[in-house]
Amino acid sequence: MDEFHQRLTDLRRDLHRRPELGFQEDRTRAVLAAQLRALGLEVHESAGIVGVLRAGHGNRAIALRADMDALPIREATRHDYRSQNDGVMHACGHDGHMAMLFGAAERLSKDADFDGTVVFLFQPNEEHGLGARAMIDEGVLERFPVDEIYAIHNFPGAPLGQVLTRPGLICSSESLFEIAITGQGGHASMPQVGVDAITVAAELVQALQTIVSRKLAPGAGAVVSVTEFLTDGQRNVLPGHVTLKGDARARGGQDRAAIERFMRQIASGIAAAHGVSIEVSFTTEFIETINTKAPTEAVIQAARAIGLDTIPDCQPMSFSEDFAHFCAAVPGCFLLLGNGTDGAHGQPLHAADYDFNDALLPIGTALWAQLVRDRLPLRKD
Repeated sequence: MDEFHQRLTDLRRDLHRRPELGFQEDRTRAVLAAQLRALGLEVHESAGIVGVLRAGHGNRAIALRADMDALPIREATRHDYRSQNDGVMHACGHDGHMAMLFGAAERLSKDADFDGTVVFLFQPNEEHGLGARAMIDEGVLERFPVDEIYAIHNFPGAPLGQVLTRPGLICSSESLFEIAITGQGGHASMPQVGVDAITVAAELVQALQTIVSRKLAPGAGAVVSVTEFLTDGQRNVLPGHVTLKGDARARGGQDRAAIERFMRQIASGIAAAHGVSIEVSFTTEFIETINTKAPTEAVIQAARAIGLDTIPDCQPMSFSEDFAHFCAAVPGCFLLLGNGTDGAHGQPLHAADYDFNDALLPIGTALWAQLVRDRLPLRKD
């Protein structure tokens, strides 16, 4: 491991030891802002961090984005750099994303072999789908206008350094739903006296599964998952109230709207059949992530230029990414970078024993730097 790789590893592990949840990334922001300023970048702090690096006289600008927040997960690894914030963990690799982007800022600031402006975006609260929107609402794209925007996410289970992306849809939307059922509680020995909300809720859970299996086209890639079933019942008390919570994934706005429509339709029918009240809440914070053709082709070209294996038309992902809001505002590309297949590096994202692969740090840094050189080439005059 050379000195540069070691410093990136030290930074990544420092960030891993002290993870912070969305919109609470105070130490993380302070550490990164200080190091970016030490490189000579123009640095602006608000919800996130914006680092600006200019070279030459070109008027083109591109943005590179990394996410900063951690997850409310208790870490199960035994590394000496494991989380010191109990119940909070970088289980999605955002510590590595930050280190790779900082590495690119360092490389490009020391060898400014490009012509134009690079805007380094360190974004808060990706996990809840709120951080990109917060930066956009603050006016980041008006204050720092860019022609294109890019983001890297590590991908466990793919070979180390393999690049996976595709033009068009790359990540699904995520919508959260909550369904409140109000029946009539009563004694467990006399269910006929009231209206047992738990049996109504069980029927509703089963009926919701027909949205994907019977109401949307086969292969639509939609998912409807009930993840919580909450009641006010006891061992001999039939519940009068049940709350169902869950999420729905879709690969297009039309299917997303259809899922909500069918959910409300099913709930209304079951409520009428049983004489109960059912209220449905359905909110979308993660829209679909759509890659633009030219930036996506640029990513593949840059990856191949530095010898990385590429899959230029991977399957769309069922997970969601709030980088979608940036892609909706500016032509962009979201790409996946293989984290490796062995041990913790192959463990799923959001797993308590997941670990970012430090061998990926110089690879991601090199890819970022090559992309900047390709998209902001030096003039030949």
